[in-house]
Amino acid sequence: MSDFKTISIIGCGWFGFPLARLLKSKGLAVKGCKRTPAGVEALTQAGIEGYCVGLDKDAVLPEGLLDADVLVINLPPGLRRGDSGYLERLATLRDAVKTPPKRLIFISSTGVYPDFPKLLDEHDSSAHSPTAAILLGAEALFAPFNTTVVRFAGLVGPERHPGRFFAGKKDIAGGAVPVNLVHLTDCIEGVMALIFADTLAPCYNLCAPKHPTKAEFYTLAAQVAGYELPAFIAGDDTDGKLVDGSLICRLHGFMYSYPDPVAMLHAADAF
Repeated sequence: MSDFKTISIIGCGWFGFPLARLLKSKGLAVKGCKRTPAGVEALTQAGIEGYCVGLDKDAVLPEGLLDADVLVINLPPGLRRGDSGYLERLATLRDAVKTPPKRLIFISSTGVYPDFPKLLDEHDSSAHSPTAAILLGAEALFAPFNTTVVRFAGLVGPERHPGRFFAGKKDIAGGAVPVNLVHLTDCIEGVMALIFADTLAPCYNLCAPKHPTKAEFYTLAAQVAGYELPAFIAGDDTDGKLVDGSLICRLHGFMYSYPDPVAMLHAADAF
Protein backbone atom coordinates (compact mmCIF):
# COMPACT_ATOMS: atom_id res chain seq x y z
CA MET A 1 0.00 0.00 0.00
CA SER A 2 1.61 3.21 -1.17
CA ASP A 3 -0.08 5.35 1.49
CA PHE A 4 2.12 3.90 4.25
CA LYS A 5 4.60 6.61 5.16
CA THR A 6 5.64 5.90 8.76
CA ILE A 7 6.69 2.57 10.24
CA SER A 8 7.52 1.85 13.85
CA ILE A 9 9.49 -1.26 14.84
CA ILE A 10 9.20 -2.36 18.45
CA GLY A 11 12.44 -4.23 19.05
CA CYS A 12 15.35 -3.23 16.82
CA GLY A 13 17.69 -6.13 17.43
CA TRP A 14 19.08 -8.88 15.19
CA PHE A 15 16.06 -8.76 12.88
CA GLY A 16 14.44 -5.41 13.62
CA PHE A 17 17.48 -3.18 13.07
CA PRO A 18 18.34 -4.37 9.54
CA LEU A 19 14.63 -4.24 8.67
CA ALA A 20 14.54 -0.64 9.88
CA ARG A 21 17.60 0.26 7.82
CA LEU A 22 16.10 -1.26 4.68
CA LEU A 23 12.80 0.56 5.17
CA LYS A 24 14.71 3.80 5.71
CA SER A 25 16.58 3.24 2.43
CA LYS A 26 13.19 3.07 0.68
CA GLY A 27 12.45 6.63 1.76
CA LEU A 28 10.08 5.83 4.62
CA ALA A 29 10.03 7.53 8.01
CA VAL A 30 11.13 4.79 10.42
CA LYS A 31 10.94 4.74 14.21
CA GLY A 32 12.41 2.15 16.50
CA CYS A 33 13.27 1.40 20.09
CA LYS A 34 16.11 -0.07 22.11
CA ARG A 35 16.54 -0.66 25.83
CA THR A 36 19.74 1.36 26.24
CA PRO A 37 20.92 4.88 25.28
CA ALA A 38 23.78 3.33 23.30
CA GLY A 39 21.28 1.31 21.29
CA VAL A 40 19.21 4.41 20.61
CA GLU A 41 22.34 6.23 19.43
CA ALA A 42 22.98 3.45 16.91
CA LEU A 43 19.45 3.91 15.58
CA THR A 44 19.91 7.67 15.34
CA GLN A 45 23.14 7.29 13.40
CA ALA A 46 21.27 5.10 10.90
CA GLY A 47 18.67 7.83 10.37
CA ILE A 48 16.02 6.09 12.45
CA GLU A 49 13.96 8.00 15.02
CA GLY A 50 15.05 6.18 18.15
CA TYR A 51 13.40 5.79 21.54
CA CYS A 52 14.79 4.30 24.74
CA VAL A 53 12.06 2.01 25.97
CA GLY A 54 11.61 -0.69 28.58
CA LEU A 55 8.41 -2.64 28.97
CA ASP A 56 8.58 -3.43 32.64
CA LYS A 57 5.49 -3.11 34.81
CA ASP A 58 4.09 0.45 34.91
CA ALA A 59 6.36 1.52 32.03
CA VAL A 60 5.16 4.57 30.10
CA LEU A 61 5.72 4.34 26.37
CA PRO A 62 6.29 7.55 24.41
CA GLU A 63 3.32 8.37 22.19
CA GLY A 64 5.55 9.24 19.26
CA LEU A 65 6.87 5.69 19.02
CA LEU A 66 3.43 4.17 18.53
CA ASP A 67 2.12 6.87 16.18
CA ALA A 68 2.76 5.17 12.84
CA ASP A 69 0.92 3.75 9.85
CA VAL A 70 2.53 0.35 10.36
CA LEU A 71 3.59 -1.23 13.64
CA VAL A 72 5.98 -4.21 13.60
CA ILE A 73 6.30 -5.93 16.98
CA ASN A 74 9.42 -8.02 17.32
CA LEU A 75 10.11 -8.85 20.96
CA PRO A 76 11.84 -12.24 21.37
CA PRO A 77 10.29 -14.12 24.30
CA GLY A 78 13.55 -15.35 25.84
CA LEU A 79 11.75 -18.41 27.22
CA ARG A 80 14.83 -20.60 27.03
CA ARG A 81 16.54 -18.19 29.41
CA GLY A 82 13.73 -18.58 31.92
CA ASP A 83 12.09 -15.23 31.10
CA SER A 84 8.71 -15.24 32.85
CA GLY A 85 7.58 -11.69 32.07
CA TYR A 86 7.05 -11.94 28.31
CA LEU A 87 3.26 -11.79 28.27
CA GLU A 88 3.20 -9.01 30.86
CA ARG A 89 5.54 -6.85 28.76
CA LEU A 90 3.45 -7.43 25.66
CA ALA A 91 0.28 -6.53 27.56
CA THR A 92 1.93 -3.26 28.59
CA LEU A 93 2.69 -2.56 24.95
CA ARG A 94 -0.81 -3.49 23.79
CA ASP A 95 -2.43 -1.22 26.35
CA ALA A 96 -0.25 1.66 25.20
CA VAL A 97 -1.56 1.47 21.62
CA LYS A 98 -4.38 4.00 21.77
CA THR A 99 -4.91 4.45 18.02
CA PRO A 100 -4.81 1.21 16.00
CA PRO A 101 -2.25 1.37 13.18
CA LYS A 102 -3.32 0.74 9.59
CA ARG A 103 -1.29 -2.47 9.71
CA LEU A 104 0.18 -4.42 12.61
CA ILE A 105 2.62 -7.29 12.11
CA PHE A 106 3.50 -9.46 15.09
CA ILE A 107 6.61 -11.65 14.88
CA SER A 108 6.11 -15.07 16.44
CA SER A 109 7.66 -18.54 16.15
CA THR A 110 6.99 -21.91 14.55
CA GLY A 111 7.42 -23.27 18.07
CA VAL A 112 3.60 -23.21 18.15
CA TYR A 113 3.55 -26.38 16.00
CA PRO A 114 3.76 -29.84 17.58
CA ASP A 115 6.21 -32.54 16.51
CA PHE A 116 3.97 -34.34 14.09
CA PRO A 117 5.01 -36.26 10.94
CA LYS A 118 3.13 -34.21 8.36
CA LEU A 119 3.50 -30.88 6.60
CA LEU A 120 2.22 -28.27 9.07
CA ASP A 121 0.61 -25.07 7.83
CA GLU A 122 -0.63 -21.95 9.59
CA HIS A 123 -3.78 -23.72 10.87
CA ASP A 124 -1.92 -26.46 12.76
CA SER A 125 -0.77 -24.53 15.81
CA SER A 126 -1.66 -25.84 19.26
CA ALA A 127 -0.80 -25.30 22.92
CA HIS A 128 1.11 -28.59 22.90
CA SER A 129 3.66 -27.39 25.48
CA PRO A 130 3.99 -24.58 28.05
CA THR A 131 6.18 -22.67 25.60
CA ALA A 132 3.68 -23.04 22.75
CA ALA A 133 0.88 -21.88 25.05
CA ILE A 134 2.82 -18.70 25.88
CA LEU A 135 3.59 -18.02 22.21
CA LEU A 136 -0.06 -18.44 21.24
CA GLY A 137 -1.08 -16.25 24.18
CA ALA A 138 1.25 -13.55 22.90
CA GLU A 139 -0.29 -13.71 19.43
CA ALA A 140 -3.78 -13.49 20.90
CA LEU A 141 -2.98 -10.31 22.83
CA PHE A 142 -2.92 -8.30 19.61
CA ALA A 143 -5.89 -9.95 17.88
CA PRO A 144 -8.13 -6.88 18.48
CA PHE A 145 -5.89 -4.87 16.13
CA ASN A 146 -6.57 -7.10 13.11
CA THR A 147 -2.99 -8.29 13.39
CA THR A 148 -1.03 -10.36 10.90
CA VAL A 149 1.18 -12.92 12.65
CA VAL A 150 4.47 -13.97 11.05
CA ARG A 151 6.01 -17.13 12.50
CA PHE A 152 9.76 -17.49 11.97
CA ALA A 153 11.35 -20.93 11.80
CA GLY A 154 14.80 -21.49 13.33
CA LEU A 155 16.91 -18.43 12.64
CA VAL A 156 20.29 -18.44 10.90
CA GLY A 157 22.43 -15.61 9.62
CA PRO A 158 25.03 -13.16 10.94
CA GLU A 159 26.22 -14.18 14.42
CA ARG A 160 23.96 -17.26 14.22
CA HIS A 161 26.04 -19.76 12.27
CA PRO A 162 24.42 -23.17 12.83
CA GLY A 163 27.78 -24.94 12.80
CA ARG A 164 28.30 -24.16 16.48
CA PHE A 165 24.92 -25.46 17.70
CA PHE A 166 25.94 -29.12 18.04
CA ALA A 167 29.68 -28.88 17.44
CA GLY A 168 31.56 -31.64 19.26
CA LYS A 169 28.49 -33.01 21.02
CA LYS A 170 27.88 -36.76 21.21
CA ASP A 171 24.82 -39.04 21.36
CA ILE A 172 22.48 -36.42 19.91
CA ALA A 173 18.90 -37.57 19.44
CA GLY A 174 16.69 -36.85 16.46
CA GLY A 175 19.23 -37.11 13.67
CA ALA A 176 16.59 -38.17 11.15
CA VAL A 177 14.08 -35.38 11.86
CA PRO A 178 13.78 -32.56 9.30
CA VAL A 179 15.14 -29.11 10.10
CA ASN A 180 12.97 -26.02 9.78
CA LEU A 181 15.13 -22.96 9.22
CA VAL A 182 14.97 -19.50 7.71
CA HIS A 183 17.74 -17.03 6.93
CA LEU A 184 17.71 -13.44 8.19
CA THR A 185 17.56 -12.18 4.59
CA ASP A 186 14.30 -14.04 4.00
CA CYS A 187 12.87 -12.79 7.31
CA ILE A 188 13.55 -9.21 6.26
CA GLU A 189 12.39 -9.58 2.66
CA GLY A 190 9.33 -11.59 3.68
CA VAL A 191 8.15 -9.03 6.22
CA MET A 192 8.87 -6.24 3.73
CA ALA A 193 6.62 -7.97 1.20
CA LEU A 194 3.84 -8.25 3.77
CA ILE A 195 4.14 -4.63 4.90
CA PHE A 196 3.32 -3.43 1.40
CA ALA A 197 0.94 -6.18 0.23
CA ASP A 198 -2.57 -5.03 -0.71
CA THR A 199 -4.28 -7.63 1.46
CA LEU A 200 -3.00 -10.06 4.08
CA ALA A 201 -3.92 -13.42 5.52
CA PRO A 202 -4.10 -13.64 9.33
CA CYS A 203 -0.87 -15.65 9.61
CA TYR A 204 2.22 -16.69 7.63
CA ASN A 205 5.10 -19.05 8.25
CA LEU A 206 8.58 -18.07 7.09
CA CYS A 207 10.54 -21.29 6.64
CA ALA A 208 12.91 -22.46 3.89
CA PRO A 209 11.13 -24.87 1.52
CA LYS A 210 13.75 -27.62 1.78
CA HIS A 211 14.22 -29.67 4.94
CA PRO A 212 17.44 -31.69 5.22
CA THR A 213 17.75 -34.00 8.19
CA LYS A 214 19.15 -32.72 11.45
CA ALA A 215 22.18 -35.02 11.21
CA GLU A 216 22.91 -34.08 7.60
CA PHE A 217 22.58 -30.36 8.10
CA TYR A 218 24.38 -29.88 11.41
CA THR A 219 27.23 -32.22 10.52
CA LEU A 220 27.83 -30.28 7.33
CA ALA A 221 27.39 -26.96 9.15
CA ALA A 222 30.08 -27.87 11.67
CA GLN A 223 32.39 -29.04 8.88
CA VAL A 224 31.95 -25.86 6.85
CA ALA A 225 32.60 -23.68 9.91
CA GLY A 226 35.64 -25.70 10.98
CA TYR A 227 34.15 -27.02 14.24
CA GLU A 228 34.43 -30.53 15.69
CA LEU A 229 31.77 -32.73 14.10
CA PRO A 230 28.75 -33.79 16.16
CA ALA A 231 27.72 -37.43 16.59
CA PHE A 232 24.08 -38.49 16.34
CA ILE A 233 22.45 -41.61 17.76
CA ALA A 234 22.14 -44.20 14.99
CA GLY A 235 18.62 -45.41 14.28
CA ASP A 236 16.96 -42.87 16.54
CA ASP A 237 13.31 -42.39 15.53
CA THR A 238 12.51 -39.21 17.46
CA ASP A 239 9.48 -37.40 16.03
CA GLY A 240 9.97 -34.09 14.28
CA LYS A 241 7.88 -31.56 12.40
CA LEU A 242 7.84 -30.20 8.87
CA VAL A 243 6.79 -26.56 8.59
CA ASP A 244 5.20 -25.30 5.38
CA GLY A 245 6.41 -21.80 4.53
CA SER A 246 4.77 -21.58 1.11
CA LEU A 247 1.67 -19.46 1.83
CA ILE A 248 3.55 -16.19 1.36
CA CYS A 249 4.83 -17.51 -1.99
CA ARG A 250 1.39 -18.55 -3.22
CA LEU A 251 -0.41 -15.38 -2.16
CA HIS A 252 2.25 -12.74 -2.80
CA GLY A 253 4.75 -14.21 -5.28
CA PHE A 254 7.50 -14.21 -2.65
CA MET A 255 10.65 -16.18 -3.47
CA TYR A 256 13.06 -17.35 -0.79
CA SER A 257 16.63 -16.15 -1.32
CA TYR A 258 17.79 -19.19 0.67
CA PRO A 259 15.36 -22.03 -0.11
CA ASP A 260 17.86 -24.78 0.78
CA PRO A 261 19.60 -24.66 4.18
CA VAL A 262 22.40 -26.92 2.90
CA ALA A 263 23.19 -24.62 -0.01
CA MET A 264 22.98 -21.71 2.42
CA LEU A 265 26.04 -23.01 4.23
CA HIS A 266 28.17 -22.44 1.15
CA ALA A 267 26.88 -18.95 0.34
CA ALA A 268 29.56 -16.35 0.94
CA ASP A 269 27.10 -13.74 2.24
CA ALA A 270 24.83 -16.06 4.22
CA PHE A 271 26.54 -15.36 7.54
